[in-house]
Amino acid sequence: MDTRTKLTILADAAKYDASCASSGSRRERVSGGVGNTTGVGICHSYTPDGRCVSLLKLLLTNYCIYDCTYCINRISSDTPRARFTPEEVVSLTLEFYKRNYIEGLFLSSGVIQSPDYTMEQVIAVAKSLRTDHLFGGYIHLKIPPGASALLIAEAGKWADRLSANIEMPRQADLDRFAPAKTHIEIQQTMGEISQRIIAAKEEKTVYAAAGQSTQMIVGATEASDTDILQKSSALYQDFGMRRVYYSAFSPIPHSDSRLPPQAAPLVREHRLYQADWLLRYYGFDVAELTTAEQPDLPLDKDPKLAWALRNRHFFPVDVNTADREALLRIPGLGVRSVDRIVAMRSQHRFRMEDLTRLTRAFKRMRYFVITSDFNPDSLKLDAPRLPVPQQLSLFSAVTGEF
Repeated sequence: MDTRTKLTILADAAKYDASCASSGSRRERVSGGVGNTTGVGICHSYTPDGRCVSLLKLLLTNYCIYDCTYCINRISSDTPRARFTPEEVVSLTLEFYKRNYIEGLFLSSGVIQSPDYTMEQVIAVAKSLRTDHLFGGYIHLKIPPGASALLIAEAGKWADRLSANIEMPRQADLDRFAPAKTHIEIQQTMGEISQRIIAAKEEKTVYAAAGQSTQMIVGATEASDTDILQKSSALYQDFGMRRVYYSAFSPIPHSDSRLPPQAAPLVREHRLYQADWLLRYYGFDVAELTTAEQPDLPLDKDPKLAWALRNRHFFPVDVNTADREALLRIPGLGVRSVDRIVAMRSQHRFRMEDLTRLTRAFKRMRYFVITSDFNPDSLKLDAPRLPVPQQLSLFSAVTGEF
């Protein structure tokens, strides 16, 4: 099989893994070498300054000894198979980089022979790029759960980011669809990565400088958004996860009859990303975003607006006096806008026109805020009113009637 055919098969097989975006790496180019990472990171999207950056994203092989029913590369699948040698991946990465097609490498693999054997092959690619070719670009390596601690330690020397996919939020779902995998084993791998990242910071050495990430499949089982977000919250807290990615389930050819016949709605994936952001940067808890009565996020409105509508007693919030935590709860206000308000309001009282210049979501926000020239409560006809004070008459003053 020629290289072009292998690339077609193995790049296509890698498209189901969403956890390839990254930030936080600051690897500088080695003298005489090629490539470097930057503070804004590498991702499959447009950066804030408008650059479109990309990774060579592929599998070392799509052979796999596991039979995960939701995976097109499972051992029982009839998909075409291919396998790169480490040397071929190194050559592809360098050639693509020199042609300005890519800025880094995202390398995963089906598990062949064993997790350790697979990990040795993946590490060989990263090590050769770094030591033989002085490659300073971004490298993300996927760790198969169950790989030895020594190999995990080795991988972090050469990679900017490592990841082990949790795949499903409930162990019961893994038992049903991927019986060879367990949360215990996957989280042991995550814990090993996390401990080494912490140790490297304390020792002022470099180990997976861009941290670790993971991915969950959405919509393949009956797991609710509450289940997914609770698992994500635990992973952030327990393992210092840099990012949890959500991948909407997509049916595969000849799939298990127990799996849904249709794809999960992409808007559900989008709402989970929004909720994830609220958990990490806005001070929300899972119990505030979903409830026992509504365990799934509403698809017709974003999670912050949905929370605000359920908690109308919290609003309106005075942008000139409220603390930062309260401001972050206002629909339409992001972290940057809130920080600007907090920094500026000591010198300038905010009016409605100021907020219109601050955010594009003004129409959504205006019902939830008080400014120096606007209070939405004054527009409520059914709002409780204070007694209108009566003017004291001369007769009342004389007679003592008040």
